[in-house]
Amino acid sequence: MVLYLGIEIGGTKLQVVVGDADGVIHDRFRFGVEAEEGGAGIRRHIAATLERFRPHPSLRGMGVGYGGPVDWRTGRVCCSHHVVGWSDFPLGDWLRELSGLPVTVDNDANVAALGEARRGAGQGHDPVLYVTLGSGVGGGLVVDGRIYHGATPGEVELGHVRLDRAGTTVESRCAGWAVDRRIRGLAAAERGGMLARLTAGTSGGEARHLGTALAAGDPAARGLLEETARDLAFGLSHAVHLLHPAVIVVGGGLSLLGEPLRAAVAAALPGFVMEAFQPGPEVRLAGLAEDAVPVGALLAAASAVVSDSRQAPT
Repeated sequence: MVLYLGIEIGGTKLQVVVGDADGVIHDRFRFGVEAEEGGAGIRRHIAATLERFRPHPSLRGMGVGYGGPVDWRTGRVCCSHHVVGWSDFPLGDWLRELSGLPVTVDNDANVAALGEARRGAGQGHDPVLYVTLGSGVGGGLVVDGRIYHGATPGEVELGHVRLDRAGTTVESRCAGWAVDRRIRGLAAAERGGMLARLTAGTSGGEARHLGTALAAGDPAARGLLEETARDLAFGLSHAVHLLHPAVIVVGGGLSLLGEPLRAAVAAALPGFVMEAFQPGPEVRLAGLAEDAVPVGALLAAASAVVSDSRQAPT
């Protein structure tokens, strides 16, 4: 069986998977990211894991989803907004030297978009716009089954879309840390409220309690969800007008709120979209959950190998 390696390099987790050209994962290695160890610590985990596969005659290539801006043509990292020690690092060259395999490197949101478009919630739709709500807000666009690439080093940076002239961004309103901040504000204002009780004694990660408060019918939680959904829908409306996707897939940690988040975004979006585009694209929750990036990395690796073989002289 022909196999590929897929790697997800994020701000909180590292995944190395082995899978096939259809994106089916056969084996997985997962590590937590220790920010204080920087990029060097992540690279030590990758190097040790890759050593397990030397030699491995069934492996044909490697795909990487990197959590930050990267030059997809060369595999050189621009920077990381979460972990130090990555700026200007030649990730693609380093991995090729370690493994002896062809390597393709892309932004993790782009890679996740590919996974969702071909094996997740975006199947059967074209184009597919993917937005991830986590430690930041990222986006990716897949057209005709391929990642859309604009000018280096970034494209479809939904998190940096401005919501007003003062510089408020989608990320500053809809990222996990932004929702945490808003929950802290509500808890401070309503000390007897449910959110205050659920988050008592915590510092960071307050958004994980939002689902519990919503399920209990807490009005403050419902108001916060709807406000976040409106902000996200407003940002997405710009992408709808410019790119006209057939479906929008919402992933990332905040998407674990599930149907309440999806429904709120779907309800708010038409109000920001021009009449000619009504009712607008369908909004779906990501189907691959935490596997979106590794599955997309496997698909990217397989596609790159096939493309290279077609271009090789006969």
